[in-house]
Amino acid sequence: MRISGGIFEKINCNDRIKNLENEILKENFWKDKQKAQKIVKEKNYLSNIYNGYLNSKTKFNDLKDYIGIGQKENDLEILKDCSKNIAFLKVEIKKIEIECFLSDENDFLNTYLEIHAGAGGTESQDWASMLRRMYMKWAESKNFKNIIISEHKGEEAGIKSCIIKISGPYAFGWLKSESGVHRLVRISPFDSGARRHTSFASVWVFPEIDDTINVEIKEKDLRVDTYRSSGAGGQHVNTTDSAVRITHLPTKIVVQCQNERSQHKNKETCMNMLKARIYEYEKKIKEKKISEEELKKTDIGWGHQIRSYVLQPYQLVKDLRNNLENTNPDSVLNGNIDQFLEAAVYELKNNKDD
Repeated sequence: MRISGGIFEKINCNDRIKNLENEILKENFWKDKQKAQKIVKEKNYLSNIYNGYLNSKTKFNDLKDYIGIGQKENDLEILKDCSKNIAFLKVEIKKIEIECFLSDENDFLNTYLEIHAGAGGTESQDWASMLRRMYMKWAESKNFKNIIISEHKGEEAGIKSCIIKISGPYAFGWLKSESGVHRLVRISPFDSGARRHTSFASVWVFPEIDDTINVEIKEKDLRVDTYRSSGAGGQHVNTTDSAVRITHLPTKIVVQCQNERSQHKNKETCMNMLKARIYEYEKKIKEKKISEEELKKTDIGWGHQIRSYVLQPYQLVKDLRNNLENTNPDSVLNGNIDQFLEAAVYELKNNKDD
């Protein structure tokens, strides 16, 4: 049995933590509240990583000692116990390593998640609502806050589209690779003939940018529409044109919000989302990470999917970008998507290194 240092030689964020602590101790630190909150958030996140690293390093050194004793005394029970603990330690180290990879400029930000049903009416609309539930369950499991900003319900079941805001440490970093088309194969509960159906829905993830990022939007480039909300909110929402839709004419980006009773607040939320969408749009063009064709709305159908969820005739969730598979789709649809998110973080890191 052999155990080596690996990641323990690579992690070094203690100096950064000390620098942030010194910033926090400065006079008038809280004068700029937004900047202060950002620094405190980074400091707490790095502290959690560093403390996890120290804890894992202690376990690592203890295991080396125990293995030495077990080998010296030829004690198979000690070696067997050490083998189990090594497996647990690997899981802990992997978690720390992934958190270290969430270091892009916007990874620490809250995120918006937009879902659209594909062609297929009720089938795809029901699938879109299943995806929304999956992401909200995942957010709840992380103790992240999530709210529905906007939704358009289907005629019979499900949703035609929705926007969710998920707030939590590195929410955008975790979810940014979920953008794409998701495919479902199942025996339709809406088909009296119990036939198998394939449904599609698209997901688009973009960060909630803060005031430190300046995005210039000209009033003449906007078309603002108001309409009557069809969502929750009581009598007031259903009898006034409080919902807001804003179209940015140069990019054709459309955002909408209906979760507030006030038209003014809905418009403010729309403007924040629009700034985030335009910022992400311009950032991707500048980095040349996507082509002109990809900047246009992707067809929600065959040939564009990033992940398949098969419920019948067999049980399988497969990510088509890295071939990662899970044979328990019920668990995945209940929000247990960490293995797919972690694999995506590793993949992005490896692509950068290349």
